[in-house]
Amino acid sequence: MPSESSKADGLKPAELHEGRFQNEGARPAASLGKTLGIFWKMLFQKPSYTRPHAPIPVNLLTREALEKAPDFSVFRLGHSTVLLKLKGKFWLTDPVYAERASPLQWAGPKRFHAPPITLDELPPLEGVILSHNHYDHLDQKTVLLLAAKTRYFLAPLGVGDLLIKWGVPAQKVQQLDWWQETERDGIRFIATPCQHFSGRGLFDHNQTLWVSWVMIIDDVRIFFSGDTGYFDGFKLIGEQFGPFDLTLMETGAYNVDWPDVHMQPEHSLQAHIDLKGRWLLPIHNGTFDLAFHAWYEPFERIVALAAQRNVLITTPAMGEAFNLLQPHEGQTWWLDVQARSNEST
Repeated sequence: MPSESSKADGLKPAELHEGRFQNEGARPAASLGKTLGIFWKMLFQKPSYTRPHAPIPVNLLTREALEKAPDFSVFRLGHSTVLLKLKGKFWLTDPVYAERASPLQWAGPKRFHAPPITLDELPPLEGVILSHNHYDHLDQKTVLLLAAKTRYFLAPLGVGDLLIKWGVPAQKVQQLDWWQETERDGIRFIATPCQHFSGRGLFDHNQTLWVSWVMIIDDVRIFFSGDTGYFDGFKLIGEQFGPFDLTLMETGAYNVDWPDVHMQPEHSLQAHIDLKGRWLLPIHNGTFDLAFHAWYEPFERIVALAAQRNVLITTPAMGEAFNLLQPHEGQTWWLDVQARSNEST
């Protein structure tokens, strides 16, 4: 059974106002016209360079290889779906195996690549770690297919209720508020604030919470950003729980029209520094076209910025192992894809 969660003293929980969660700082209200304009542009005016025109490299994984992998191995499976091996067991963040990040599987952003391993081939999971309920982070079909092989689901407030409604056994689900924590198999998981929003339809705006996650494994500390704009909370999280050995940091799907909910690469780097991070692994990129920038731009910008600030950064290809005990920078694999894309056009 899940253990009782606790909350750090003096840190504010998420606030509810008329049944809806709020960010710590007020987000500027978007006009209906502006919102409809963004949707129209996303559907009908998205530039061709938002998608690659050559295959994304994917290192195929097997259950046997994963089971032989050393502790503190990290594998990007796509977008914000990351498989971590901690204390001999596997934890998966924001699993999305859907073909499209959309409520409709015949419309919406389509995957650039297949996942490096099938759901059937994945080893049993100790837990699934969820940041919020948007379609590019929470996929109903994926969750239900994983439920039988997953021991725990750690979710923000309200998201756990949705899992139970879908059919995930209630005893597997634990919901946490900001600054609330729980322990699983000797690992501390703390749900920390971020600056974002939630909703899967027209009428459920902000009815469930959004979180980032701190993971403390003995002397190793990992941060998973979820989705967020830049805010002062990064400094507070760094003061409370840093320094971090690895930050899995949102770097993609940004735009000047929504900086309060998705960080530009300059902010992603600053958030990593605020957290007192050592290695930065940029996520939320390379799988779906959710904005208007070139698909490879997040990699180019964050790598250049990290070099300017002497920040250690790793950019593993999908399915490529990154190990915190023997870290490496990875390769600039997107440059090869872009070169082949240019040859084909």
